[in-house]
Amino acid sequence: MRLNQYVWILATAALFAACQQSGTSSSADTTAQTTSGDLQAPFSDEFYDSLKVTMTAYYQLSGALVKSDTLAADLAAVSLKQHLDSLPIARLGVDSARESQLEVNAGDIAAELQGLLIEKGGLDARRESFNMVSEMMYDLVKATGLKGSTVYRQYCPMAFNDKGAYWLSDKAEVLNPYFGDAMLTCGSVTDTLRFQ
Repeated sequence: MRLNQYVWILATAALFAACQQSGTSSSADTTAQTTSGDLQAPFSDEFYDSLKVTMTAYYQLSGALVKSDTLAADLAAVSLKQHLDSLPIARLGVDSARESQLEVNAGDIAAELQGLLIEKGGLDARRESFNMVSEMMYDLVKATGLKGSTVYRQYCPMAFNDKGAYWLSDKAEVLNPYFGDAMLTCGSVTDTLRFQ
């Protein structure tokens, strides 16, 4: 009997520790991490105004998943896709290779959002698509910057059967879109991108 209690206590402690630990990140992920100083956001205000509206739609999608609201998630996904489709990437004034890469990145995010919208798998399938969208949005924001903003990359080690998953937030407070109320604050900030 005592052995069963001891095993149960250890299992509970391990589960709690896994939820509280910060995610492991590769050296590529940590290169953009800043604790002092800001990153540069060198493009036009027109682009950043459009990207900020895009990020607002992304945060709305995340919020809908936190609340486990499928309809709100679908509406936010439609809005996010529309804003991505209208990002003025061609006006950035970057070389054609970089412009092409940014356009492909935005197009890939839009395609994943389109898949999310036709998904019949309910909330779990939407959360899987959101995981892909989050990874690509992080790459986009990291590549272009987001003038005057701070973006927090957050990680839950328990998402998707302990495979882990990232998402972005405009606040340091963790509100987990992968578990909703079940594990609302499970996760940690793994990267903070502050842009001038």
